[in-house]
Amino acid sequence: MFGEIAEIRGANEECGVFGIWGDESAAQLAYYGLHSLQHRGQQSAGIVVQNNGELIQHRGLGLVTDVFSRETLEDMRGTAAIGHVRHTFSGGRSQIADTQPFFFQFENSSLSLCMNGNIVNNHGLRRELEDMGSIFQSGSGAEVLAHLIKRQHNDSFVEDVKAALNQLKGAFAFLILTPTEMIAALDPNGLRPLSVGRLGNAFCVASETCAFDTIGANFMQDVNPGEIVIINESGMRVESFTDKTSRAICSMEFIYFARPDSDIYGVNVHAARKTMGKMLAKEAPVEADVVTAAPDSGISSAIGYAEGLQIPYELGLIKNRYVARTFIQPSQELRELSVKMKLSAVRGVLKDKRVVVVDDSIVRGTTTMHVVQLVREAGAKEVHLRIPAPIFKYPGYYGVDPSTQEELIGYNRTVEEICQLLGADSLQFLSVDGLVESINLPFAEKYKGLCVAYFNGDYPTELGDYGNLEVANVH
Repeated sequence: MFGEIAEIRGANEECGVFGIWGDESAAQLAYYGLHSLQHRGQQSAGIVVQNNGELIQHRGLGLVTDVFSRETLEDMRGTAAIGHVRHTFSGGRSQIADTQPFFFQFENSSLSLCMNGNIVNNHGLRRELEDMGSIFQSGSGAEVLAHLIKRQHNDSFVEDVKAALNQLKGAFAFLILTPTEMIAALDPNGLRPLSVGRLGNAFCVASETCAFDTIGANFMQDVNPGEIVIINESGMRVESFTDKTSRAICSMEFIYFARPDSDIYGVNVHAARKTMGKMLAKEAPVEADVVTAAPDSGISSAIGYAEGLQIPYELGLIKNRYVARTFIQPSQELRELSVKMKLSAVRGVLKDKRVVVVDDSIVRGTTTMHVVQLVREAGAKEVHLRIPAPIFKYPGYYGVDPSTQEELIGYNRTVEEICQLLGADSLQFLSVDGLVESINLPFAEKYKGLCVAYFNGDYPTELGDYGNLEVANVH
């Protein structure tokens, strides 16, 4: 039983996908697209290119620049490509077998696919498929989809994909490449961002719009919940694979994951974060001399908080650009080491000051505890923490680490207890209502189309494999 639970919990991952159809430099453009999405995954990368009906794969462990050389890309000739960057969470594996896009060769066909998100019924589906004879090479839900597609017997490949997608629960943004078409699909809640762009006569699809800016493409439209986008030599068409949809875009995209220059459903991430900071200034003001940010994703909110209280914003913490993100490192030991390497304080800014430190969120608290210590060691008289997100109390089953409640610093602790544990003079979080209002998505669904389950336990989907592991309020 313990091994089964560990396997389920180890499935979580946060990733980025990019695809392009109809350009002679597809592999090179996919490389640049993935490079702009590198913040979404730093443990492995891969590209599959389509050339005259043949699919060619290259993937490896490490950053995009580590995996692909000029020679490799020159050998990957073709007019269509899909690519993937991956980051595993606690207990997740980092090995070549789990590196996407996956490639499948059948007797008379082939396909490649990759995914951003987490299938919450992945484990149950795998057991059913294995009982029917399927053999798996990885732990990813993306591989499950390939097996489900192959077991369908509809009139077309697109109908097979639709039937397979309807068996999945959770968060997923898929890219599928065959010798004749590229397909994008988004889960019925739209938990993960996915957009379509245009580059000349070519179509491109990406997890974030910043990838379009990098390659010079123009944004066309967002993929909506439950939609499937089919791109081939005839152009692009959009269909639905289900009418049971309810938009619930992951709020952590705005809080942490997405790049500030990306737009999600028409809302700029930097602008949303800045407004979150201003809202936090209204909800949790404090007497202070200077505001600084835990870089990088706390900067926009820190600027907003400083503007809201008319306190100077200063660069009080410096980030080492060559250290990866911390809370999504695969072990606690690596997280703690990474934190120590990651930041340094500017004594001239902080010494003898009452300092407000704005961090994007607090998950486990490892990074924040170190930040408070750094600011105190730099001579600050007071350290006040302000978090432009609610308290993280519930597991992130949709591809947000961690997936166990006990790992969360906000689990079974009051704000005062968390503040004491972190060593700050005061601590305040943004309310759920303040978060929803700050992001202000233009939708009529609950929470204006946001998923805030990590803060209030209101999960928008069935929990599938996770249902018996934790107690949650599912709607």
